[in-house]
Amino acid sequence: MVEINLVTWLQERTALSGLSEPVLTAIAEVIQEQILPANEIIAEPEKTPNGFYILLQGQLQTSLKTTPSSPDELSPGCTINLRELLLDQPPEQTISTVTESKLWFVPGERVQELVQQYPEITQTLTRQLAQELAEVSSALTYEQERQDALRPYLVTKAKRGIVGKSRYAQRLRQQIREAGSDRRSVYIFGEPGLEKDNIAALIHYGSPHRQQPIVKIDCGILQKGGAELFGRQGGNPGLIEWLGEGTLILNKIEELPSELVEAIALLLKTSTYTPVTREGDPTAAPKSTPARILAISEKHLPAIAPHLDQTLKVPPLRVRKADIGAQVEYYISLYCRAKGLSKPQLTPEALRRLQSYDFPGNIRELQNLVERAIVQSDCARELTEEIFWAAQGKKKRFRFNLLNAYPQLRHFLRSPWWPDRINYGFTVIAFALVIAILFLGPQTRDRNFALNFFWAWWWPLILFAFPFVGRLWCAVCPFMIYGEITQKISEKLLKHNLKPWPRQQAEQWGGWFLFGLFTLIFLWEELWNLENTAYLSAWLLLLITAGAMICSAIFERRFWCRYLCPIGGMNGLFAKLSMTELRAQQGTCSAECTTYQCYKGGPQKGEGMATNGCPLYSHPAQLEDNRDFDTPDV
Repeated sequence: MVEINLVTWLQERTALSGLSEPVLTAIAEVIQEQILPANEIIAEPEKTPNGFYILLQGQLQTSLKTTPSSPDELSPGCTINLRELLLDQPPEQTISTVTESKLWFVPGERVQELVQQYPEITQTLTRQLAQELAEVSSALTYEQERQDALRPYLVTKAKRGIVGKSRYAQRLRQQIREAGSDRRSVYIFGEPGLEKDNIAALIHYGSPHRQQPIVKIDCGILQKGGAELFGRQGGNPGLIEWLGEGTLILNKIEELPSELVEAIALLLKTSTYTPVTREGDPTAAPKSTPARILAISEKHLPAIAPHLDQTLKVPPLRVRKADIGAQVEYYISLYCRAKGLSKPQLTPEALRRLQSYDFPGNIRELQNLVERAIVQSDCARELTEEIFWAAQGKKKRFRFNLLNAYPQLRHFLRSPWWPDRINYGFTVIAFALVIAILFLGPQTRDRNFALNFFWAWWWPLILFAFPFVGRLWCAVCPFMIYGEITQKISEKLLKHNLKPWPRQQAEQWGGWFLFGLFTLIFLWEELWNLENTAYLSAWLLLLITAGAMICSAIFERRFWCRYLCPIGGMNGLFAKLSMTELRAQQGTCSAECTTYQCYKGGPQKGEGMATNGCPLYSHPAQLEDNRDFDTPDV
């Protein structure tokens, strides 16, 4: 009874089912039952097996990294080492027990006796080998056809990772990792030149299905019927069928033919598609696909975007200025390694110039620019800013940086002399003496040198200086010096809290206030002979100074200078003609600065000096023309 049950079990549960009952009975008679502990090796490469095993209970594991060819390969009923004994060859892999396992064992010498007694065993093995060979040949043929069909579209690898350490780069890496952790479809959206196809490759090769193929097809070249994707009924399969569990990148999906929009939307929603049929033939049955879809676009597509499971918006290079330095170094290394060149160094001035450019072509434009700069440098040790000529906007190409050209000027402007020592050591005293001479000295221009200096020299000198120095003289303006003194007294001695600016009212009525002051000064000059009367000129200067002092006692920073000063308003108009400008390094502001101390104030940090912040509440990066600049603290 036991033997009959054992034979039946061998027929139903093992690879020996092709043998006749007498052969199975003979095998059953020589079976030895063994119970092996966990982690016991039962097959080992380059070691001739001493018999074959049949797993009855327990769990086995193989040393090969690939998964078993069938789910029953290591399940109860599997045979281990039988083929190796019959072919007289060592096992190709190590097989060991994972848990305590119950196995049936047939010694090697008994196997040889059975083979000699029953030639059927060898014949059955031969038939199995032939069948397996046919299956392998069929699989190889299918795989060859599959590779031929996919080869023109294959993405063999990701070109590069995400270069940079900015918060945008870190967030993009995190989004790529999250997208790679599942099989949901992804909508990759962004401007031209951002290498969105490379991001799609990073998603695929960072996923558990990285060993599956990934293909990219430009939607602009698809036929209206979509045969390349869906295949033809009764004809060649399409890319989606060949892909299996791979990944399909629909590049430039905004160029998708309108006839395919509905079919692609259905594919995204239901993972099904319908092969193309000839006109007049019945519609083919829908097919399902496990393929993953990644769609790339430069425009928002209302007909497609809602059907994609997640959206990954790629930030443009102009908001990733902090990454430009790392990206330039990467592209320099990449190009020099490919061409066998020595790696040049990028100068800080060149980096700042690149960071000041917005790169409408994004990463692709930056890479081309770096490669062209290396070629034009003719193996120079440094890449200077002049080499990156095309990285400068049209308005900036003919600008000359005085601070870089004359380090002594930079040193002077950063020294305590400019402007504090000049203002509080000279201007504040000189202005008071001029006022006193105007009040106490002779009252006519021919006898009062202060009156003559004020009208005949000071005003013309300012007007003639505008084309050369712009509003630089506002840094030593005497009116606001007394306003600053008033503000310090109000804050520190009187403990008065200064008010924020009424910006809305000032923007609305400031221009009318300036117009009114100009009108009054003009009438005063024409009706009372202002320019030839010393004490009246002194009163004019004192009234402007009083306005600065009153506003400084009430409002924070330089409210008078920003909105109400008539001299400042006139200066702002004429300063637009100046060839000398104050401009921020846009790349430095957006890529390197994290404190905004020039705007809100703070202690010294790096090259940045200690400051109370911009007196006019203007950020340097916002300065577009000389009208906006009238203080040295910006």
